[in-house]
Amino acid sequence: MQQARARETVRRAQEPVGRARASVGRAATAPRDVTLSDEPRRSVCLYGPMRALKILILNGPNLNLLGTREPAVYGHQTLQDVESLCREEAARHGLQVEFVQSNHEGDLIDALHRARLEADGVVFNPGAYTHTSIALADAVSGIERPVIEVHLSNVHAREAFRHHSFISPVAASVIIGAGVNGYRLGISQLAHLLESAASGSAPGPGSTDGHGGSDERSA
Repeated sequence: MQQARARETVRRAQEPVGRARASVGRAATAPRDVTLSDEPRRSVCLYGPMRALKILILNGPNLNLLGTREPAVYGHQTLQDVESLCREEAARHGLQVEFVQSNHEGDLIDALHRARLEADGVVFNPGAYTHTSIALADAVSGIERPVIEVHLSNVHAREAFRHHSFISPVAASVIIGAGVNGYRLGISQLAHLLESAASGSAPGPGSTDGHGGSDERSA
């Protein structure tokens, strides 16, 4: 009698263990609900998708003739060579490039207006419009983006009418007389200004805010 009671006690004690083992077996074979922890981790930007900085390289009238027009003054490299140089230098700074040339003042103004929404800065060779276009100067001033003015030749060593620029007073920086390498220097300077703006540091001489319009122009 006592032995029967002992066996019954052991059987009852083993029942919870058996039920637990059965539960584990069912859990191992049943399909799992997919939860967020099963998903690959993704980077999340609280302020929208991140994008690479983009710059506009803008070229004015007659620059489509580079390489054939007065090579003693403007050199033998073509506008296509300039574009390749610009893309190479921009890539070195992690910048995307839009490269535009137009012989028409309105097209250049439109490109600057688009840059206000689509680009972070501009390298601009206005060509002969440098000396005549108040409208382009107003556009440069109005887009609220840093603009680097570039000229292939040393305009101050040429005719007197080329000595004045309507663009320089509203440009963040001016690069003159370095040939096509001026574009490389312009992109490097623009990258510096954008980096300074991102870090909150001062843009340095030539501009009070990185957008041009500085009153300190005696340097």
